[in-house]
Amino acid sequence: MADTLAAPASTRGDAPTADDRATNFFRVAAGTRFPALARPALLLRRTAALALLAALWEALPRIGAVDRVFAPPLSEVLVAWYDLLVGGQLVEHFQASLIRSLSGFALAIALTIPLGLAIGWYRPVADFLSPVLELFRNTSAVALLPVFILVFGLGEPSKIIFVFYACAWPILLNTISGVRTVEPLLVKSARSMGLGPFRLFQKVILPAAVPTVFTGIRLAGAYSILVLLFAEMVGAKAGLGYLIQDAQFSFRIPDMYAGIITISVLGLLFNLLLVTVERRFSTWRTTS
Repeated sequence: MADTLAAPASTRGDAPTADDRATNFFRVAAGTRFPALARPALLLRRTAALALLAALWEALPRIGAVDRVFAPPLSEVLVAWYDLLVGGQLVEHFQASLIRSLSGFALAIALTIPLGLAIGWYRPVADFLSPVLELFRNTSAVALLPVFILVFGLGEPSKIIFVFYACAWPILLNTISGVRTVEPLLVKSARSMGLGPFRLFQKVILPAAVPTVFTGIRLAGAYSILVLLFAEMVGAKAGLGYLIQDAQFSFRIPDMYAGIITISVLGLLFNLLLVTVERRFSTWRTTS
């Protein structure tokens, strides 16, 4: 009876041989080592794509495929970027943009995540605020820039509030969606175990909504930099948006591209930081 209940040691039904054990060992080893080898290959492909883009940027203006007056070679842009860095202008503009972007972004996180959790969890709050949300969610932040300038002036408050408005909607809407799309079976199971509303929200709803909330945060991180450029092109005296526009008006084309590269790198680093934080708060998804 014990023999019939025991799982077969191999597909042939007999005891595993040395060849069987070696085959299983290499199969397991390959499954664990190939992903590790795939990461450098993926990094190499992505680096090759960036290197190709840089090579095209350098070569096309030099061979006359594009007008180098309006699209100078990458080497000239990098020289201009270095000159701005050494001269201190780039650091000044970078700090101004970073402070404005982070201030509006942090304000959006602090205010809209609790509001989104309340709207998603409490139906009366959702019914009360839905008409207002539907009205403003379809209004472009860029279209409201003149309103922010008229109400808050040309100083720092208007730029920070403008960034806050643009960042608030992706965070708010994704937070609401994250709460409302929690697996109903999880909620029923938790309630059957005797969890009250507060403990249910703390132990089930909030952890399950974290990935969707972070999706909104990452979108807002990109918006906080993109929309800031519009605000800094109107009435600003510092910032990367001001640098880009001033360089364009002064026909300092390499400086203009240097500002564009800087804002792109800032957005990339910001996104990488948010991805790292998301992984830190969502470790249960990979370890479970």
